[in-house]
Amino acid sequence: MAKRSGYHHVALRCKDIHATVAFYEALGCSVLRSWGEEPALNCMMDVGGGNIIEIFGAGPDVPEDHPHFEHIALKSVDVQDDYQTALAHGAKSHIEPKQVALGGTMPIEIAFVKGLNDEVIEFFKEL
Repeated sequence: MAKRSGYHHVALRCKDIHATVAFYEALGCSVLRSWGEEPALNCMMDVGGGNIIEIFGAGPDVPEDHPHFEHIALKSVDVQDDYQTALAHGAKSHIEPKQVALGGTMPIEIAFVKGLNDEVIEFFKEL
């Protein structure tokens, strides 16, 4: 059986590559590499800790209802600040910041927003 060392990337198909890149840059991510041409410009963005989001521009052959990921959880040091930053850059509130006990035993603080492509982004902090 193959050993795994984590995931390489999560992929997201977006409506507007430039707006999506700017949104994730506002959340502290940076472009690692890009390729392709408009309208199917693509890139990989560094989320931190060796984690990557691959963003695909909407090419002419991609249907509007192409699925995106269920949600992505970004590690956070300040959930409230990340949540407010996302809202200020065009995200919509999905679940406001709150503290819960994951599985009844692990205290965490979380918040969820919907990004520019209706992708769900969770800000996650272990307490």
